[in-house]
Amino acid sequence: MGAMKQSYIEKIYAGWLGKIIGIRLGASVEGWTYENIRDIYGELINYPVDFQDFAADDDSNGPIFFIRALEDSRNGVNLTAQDVGEALLNYTSFEKGFFWWGGYGVSTEHTAYLNLRNGIKAPQSGSVEHNGAVIAEQIGGQIFIDTWGLVCPANPDLAAKYAEKAASVTHGGNGVYGGIFVAVCISLAFEEENMKKLIRRALTYIPKDCEYARMVNAVTDYYENHPDNWRDCFHFVKDNFGYDRYGGNCHIIPNAAVIILSLLYGSDDFSKTITICNMCGWDTDCNTGNVGAIMGVKKGLSGIDDLRWRKQVNDFLACSSVVGSLNIMDIPFGAAYIAKQAYAIAGEQPPEDWKEILYKHIDSCHFEFPGSTHAIRIRNKPNEKQNKQLEYTIVNSDEAAHVGLRSLKLSASSVIAGDKVYAYKKTYYTPADFHDNRYQPCFSPVLYPGQTVNISVMVPSYVGECLAKAYVRESRTGQEIYSDQVLCNKGSWQELKLQIPSMSGALIDEAGVCFTVMGEQQTPTNLVAFLDDLFFSGTPEYQIDFSKETIERWKSDHEEISQFTRLKGNVYLEEGSLNLSCADYAEAYTGGYDWKDYQVEYTLKPLIGTQHYVNFRVQGALRSYAVGLLDHNTIALLKNENGYKILVKKDFAWQVGKAYTLSIEARGNKMTVWNSGERLLEYTDCDFPYLNGCIGVSVRETGRCSYQSIKVKGC
Repeated sequence: MGAMKQSYIEKIYAGWLGKIIGIRLGASVEGWTYENIRDIYGELINYPVDFQDFAADDDSNGPIFFIRALEDSRNGVNLTAQDVGEALLNYTSFEKGFFWWGGYGVSTEHTAYLNLRNGIKAPQSGSVEHNGAVIAEQIGGQIFIDTWGLVCPANPDLAAKYAEKAASVTHGGNGVYGGIFVAVCISLAFEEENMKKLIRRALTYIPKDCEYARMVNAVTDYYENHPDNWRDCFHFVKDNFGYDRYGGNCHIIPNAAVIILSLLYGSDDFSKTITICNMCGWDTDCNTGNVGAIMGVKKGLSGIDDLRWRKQVNDFLACSSVVGSLNIMDIPFGAAYIAKQAYAIAGEQPPEDWKEILYKHIDSCHFEFPGSTHAIRIRNKPNEKQNKQLEYTIVNSDEAAHVGLRSLKLSASSVIAGDKVYAYKKTYYTPADFHDNRYQPCFSPVLYPGQTVNISVMVPSYVGECLAKAYVRESRTGQEIYSDQVLCNKGSWQELKLQIPSMSGALIDEAGVCFTVMGEQQTPTNLVAFLDDLFFSGTPEYQIDFSKETIERWKSDHEEISQFTRLKGNVYLEEGSLNLSCADYAEAYTGGYDWKDYQVEYTLKPLIGTQHYVNFRVQGALRSYAVGLLDHNTIALLKNENGYKILVKKDFAWQVGKAYTLSIEARGNKMTVWNSGERLLEYTDCDFPYLNGCIGVSVRETGRCSYQSIKVKGC
């Protein structure tokens, strides 16, 4: 195992940030030809579209969720291809979102997904032997692979091993070789400074006689003889490795050739490399994302232009997994998760100043990555006599820190006494927040009534006085709930806490701090404040009132129930209840992925069928516990580990059309089940138990069930 250097933590962030920048740069011209981009944009050296919020993308979904196999599987760091295959099934909704679902035998990922669902194990699920060379050698083998290089800094042997297993779940042949090559390039980029050496070393990890190696050697040879004009090299690539020479929707070889071209002609410059890659056309977001990851690691944060690339991204990332609270994942969260796994793989402990972040508050806003903003946003609420647009800046700063070395500096100009300035994290998103419906995102909140908002603030000595209070906003009423207000002590950090009261029918969509400027009325002044360590703690206490839930319409073919994510089946609202129906199975989830010990109470009414479930400790489509009403005469506690199995059961006569109130307590690895206050089942799971997860509802076989309410509280 390779030794971890502290500098690798920042490089992991730079690589993951570079990946997201590349995806965003390429997304608006995805599928365009070189000629289209040249004729319309000429030199396309910036983002061509100013996205409102950039929706989820398959190029980021795959890398950040497949790597969770390291933590989820029984094999841990010794993971198998099937472990990665089960991560794919676990975090992906059935034929919706996450990937391009082009049909069996058309879309490589769709084909492999259905193979896995129907019992074909990885690596056969993605193999040439099973799916044919054209399907197996499409581009996905390399576009979902970046995190396997990031998690193995300067350890190309292990990066190649992991990448081979991960790529083989969905791909075969050159599709796998491309995954190995890109992951090894990323791993090598942590230390290798010479790009040509990096490419040559990465080539040694794939067969010398494969088509991928032939392409890399040909493009490299062309560069050696014609190093001045990348456009001439693109014509060579198009003539010799173009789309017309390979089958399928999006073959790996033409797009990989563009990657090699840009790495060689990019003059070891992050911006030049990703823009050359993008201007070549074809699968631009995929190619530029891979190149952004390689160059992000290689050049580090100092090589990524802040105003040109980072400001627009603002560390924001939306995903479209089946676990809705994991779909609100900023870029530092992803980078910290990768770094945590990298230390586990290396068998080492992270530096002391990173332990708190990686092990206790991995999704907090800690600002320790230089330049990071954690998707913090600013808005204002002026006093009644003012109606103006707030002028402000937010920058990552090393001037002050509550914990660690860095914080976020907020500067607002021309603020009038009495004005309120809100610095906040969005904790829920709706269709109105996004530029488009790319890869069908859907969300559960990351903050709930009953939990506590923690944030630290400081105002410097060189500005006027102001007041501060932590706050949350309830989205349906617009109500803002505040902590006690404090007068900011200049030059001193103050910790603000707000415990959100128990609520029914609420949905929290903002959390942060509200500053109120003090001073003389109508005299413009400046507000400067530092923010640090924004995180949420505690257990939820709230009730879902389905009469207040809504249908969120993303597109005509994409609707979701507010704060729920759907695995499969028909989910709809009717007469103040949530209804779930299916021909085979249906499941929907809500709540926090990181909830640990809690009690949840469901009121449900079976309407059709013989298997009606309520779920808890849900970690995805393959990982959860459930309490099920079975066969009209049984209640059972079940565990889903790539298929439900009964842990314990009891005779229980239940009837269609009758409502039941089932309560579950999950405390550590012990679970207890009640019906209307009567204790029915107990079980202690000592076999790889699930110790955290959200909640959900499900129906198996042919059935329909109505859910009137769900109540959650700590235990």
